[in-house]
Amino acid sequence: MNRCTGRVKIVLLAGLCALMVACGQSATESADSSAARSAGQVSNVAAGSMTRFAAARAADHVSFGATPVLVDALAAQGLNTWITAQLAQPVTQMVAPANIITYDTNSTAATRNAFNFPPAEFMRLTLTAPDQLRLRVTWGLMQFVTITSSKVPPYGQTEYFNLLQRHAFGNYGDFLREITIHPSMGVFLDNVQNRPTSSQCPHCAPNENYARELMQLFALGVVKLNPDGSTIRDAAGKPVETYSQEDVEELAGALTGWRLAPSATPLPSSNWLNAGQMMVPEPSASQHDSNRKTIMGSDFPAGRDARQELDAVVALLMRHPNIAPFVSLRMIQHLVTSNPSPQYLGRVSAVFRNNGQGVVGDMKALIRAVLTDPEARRGDLPGSDTTRFGKMREPVLWYTAVLRGLGCSANLRWPDGNSVAPQTQSPFHAPSVFSYYLPTDRAPGSNLLAPEQKLLTANEFTSRMGLGGILIIADGSAGFGPRVASKMSA
Repeated sequence: MNRCTGRVKIVLLAGLCALMVACGQSATESADSSAARSAGQVSNVAAGSMTRFAAARAADHVSFGATPVLVDALAAQGLNTWITAQLAQPVTQMVAPANIITYDTNSTAATRNAFNFPPAEFMRLTLTAPDQLRLRVTWGLMQFVTITSSKVPPYGQTEYFNLLQRHAFGNYGDFLREITIHPSMGVFLDNVQNRPTSSQCPHCAPNENYARELMQLFALGVVKLNPDGSTIRDAAGKPVETYSQEDVEELAGALTGWRLAPSATPLPSSNWLNAGQMMVPEPSASQHDSNRKTIMGSDFPAGRDARQELDAVVALLMRHPNIAPFVSLRMIQHLVTSNPSPQYLGRVSAVFRNNGQGVVGDMKALIRAVLTDPEARRGDLPGSDTTRFGKMREPVLWYTAVLRGLGCSANLRWPDGNSVAPQTQSPFHAPSVFSYYLPTDRAPGSNLLAPEQKLLTANEFTSRMGLGGILIIADGSAGFGPRVASKMSA
């Protein structure tokens, strides 16, 4: 495609055509779905248990954007059957090439290339990965069980993503155990530095960072919850706190004594954390606090080693009443609606607490409950939904929906060759452990939960207009910075 020159041009039709040429046909499209489908039309296959309207709406909940083939599949199979097939899909993983694992940290170009890989590969997978539902759940997990590139090198980011993918359809307790000893999380929230003060290490001190965020952000929240997510209050109407500072200190003690896995050969500076291997307990027993502890009213007897204490911590979190509504709310918000009713949240929480076979934390059962709940599907009949239901499409989901709708099989690229990702929500680049927004953020001037609205800034809307082909920026002037369409390639 020729490079545009001169001033900003407003070319709606040409811009959309350019996007389609740049993207190419989706890898998931069949050979018979050419011209009509690339224009967004759906062939007249017989509908199954879902109307095409319902199927298109469900596609927004279960994937990174509707495509004609996906709408066909949902309409023909019905949501439950389609979910079952997705749960059986092989796990898509990121495969980091050698120059991402062992790049020259003294080279600016090599470092930039390495750090660009995880978000670029993530964006590619949103367009091409067959396990769309798993990837969508992983994207939800990435946003509240967060690591960021500010402390974690590229290979660590890819391996953390792979861990989330492997556990997205697993058990939440197993997931909590694995993230606790993953080197990327150990480095990001400093548990790799967590040691008790002892005669052998008088200058050591417990590090409370991970223990606090494990309870606050990954499992329980700061106030006690009823099964429907409502806040438990004392006689004076004040919210009852989930844990105290003493609980944080005791939990930090239980999580002491983990280190990065040793390597038989010297590790490159680009992979100093040995990202492909889980953390291991320190060989010296003195590096773990084996004293008796009391955490949120539960007794931890003396004499346990690091692995035993970790198992006890996970068991404590999984039996806590908060974890079911806490995790359920986040999954509902990331997949279906920002402001679920207490009844919807209560029904999903009950499934987290018991999948029907007495198992707590079954993510497969939880995800099916989130997606098939009557409140989630009420809007499948046009005009039946309420004005309080739904979610604002966050930047990543908006961007991927545009590309998938245009049949893209590859992401767009900036003029310098780097892969495009939304500036306000670039994967792996969350501003802090609190991610891009808080799940408790509300719409301005209302009591409605609407966390994603925090990202709908003037810059975000400008970016959306530009991407849609309304503004094609031919140069870097006008104060917008680089934009797609000066050069786009598949």
